[in-house]
Formats: sequence, C-alpha cells, structure tokens
Amino acid sequence: MSRKNFGAKPLSLPQPVWIIATYDENGVPDAMNAAWGGVSEEKELSVCLSPSHKTCKNFALTGAFTVSMADRAHVAGCDYVGMASGNQTADKFARAGFTATKSAFVNAPVINELAVCIECRVKSYDRETCILKGEIVNVSVDEAALTDGVPDAEKIAPLCFDPFTKAYRVIGEKVGEAWSSGKAIADIEKGGIRSAAEKKPASEKKQR
Repeated sequence: MSRKNFGAKPLSLPQPVWIIATYDENGVPDAMNAAWGGVSEEKELSVCLSPSHKTCKNFALTGAFTVSMADRAHVAGCDYVGMASGNQTADKFARAGFTATKSAFVNAPVINELAVCIECRVKSYDRETCILKGEIVNVSVDEAALTDGVPDAEKIAPLCFDPFTKAYRVIGEKVGEAWSSGKAIADIEKGGIRSAAEKKPASEKKQR
C-alpha cells in the first residue's frame, strides 16, 4: 500500500467549525470562526486564537465566551465571521445574520440561530502559545434540535472543516454505537482467552 506525504501540517480531519462569541466593552456581540480546538478536560475546552483577534480583547475584559457549532443552514454567516475582522467591522455579528441572547451563566452572547452552544468562563490565555482554555459552565441546545430530549445530529447538521480541500462538510450519519460497536471484537478476544485457558493442563490451572 502506498501513501502520499503531506509534511508537518495541521491537517487533521475532521476539524470543528466553532463560532466563538464575546461581548465588547460596549456590550456589542462579536463572533469569529475557529477550527483549532477541542475538549481538553471533562469541563474544559481549548482553542488556538492569535492575540490580534477582537475576540481575545473582548474575553480579556469579560472573562467569558461561548462556542457555538456552525451548521448547514448558516454556512454563509459562519464563514463570513471568519473572513471579516471585528477590529475593522464592528457590526459583523449582525451582518452575518446573527442575533444574540445573553447567557444566564456567563457574560457572553448565545447565538440564537445556532442550535448548540457551550458557555465558558476563561480559565487562562497564553499569548505566546495562543492557547485559550475555558471552563465549561453550561451547554445549551435549541429544543427544536432535540429528539426525545436528546440533541439530534441530523437536525443540528453541524459543520466540520476539511483542511485538505478547504471545504465545509456536514456531520450527521450514524454508523455505530460508542462503546458497543467494538463488543463483537472484544467478545472474540474473550472467547479466545477462555479457549486457551481450557486447553491448559489441569496442573497449570491449579498453579494460577
């Protein structure tokens, strides 16, 4: 089997499409698009943001931010907030077609149009490494995106970023059950262990 080398590049697939929202000093909501992030502890997420972003200036003042999942229905607006800078375009949040409701848990806006929102308190920000760490205070989901009280990926239609082709793709198809689909392999392994144990001489079994 042959493989093609792409070198030392940030080409993991998929990457999230996070829309990070903050309030500025005047209480005006701002948002940006970020892909280099993930859950780093049970109640913590981390994301790489360069200090020049308006977002970084905002959360330094408010100590909070939200992370919403970009979705199929709002791909244009989600992409736009990654193109326009809040430092030059003060109303880019509104131009993207977004409206906001203040989080009941942190001093940051919840984007009404995006179904899933992680509400965070700033834990730390390192200007040298550009790593922002946030304490997850709450996760809220639009009830329209629930099925039997559980967030439904097909209704949410979250986006992921494909860095190989610079494209947004939709996540949604269910292909298995976590901590369950692998049981068939585990059962085979257990069966093999039992069979091997049964074949051992009685004297060896006693020694164990």
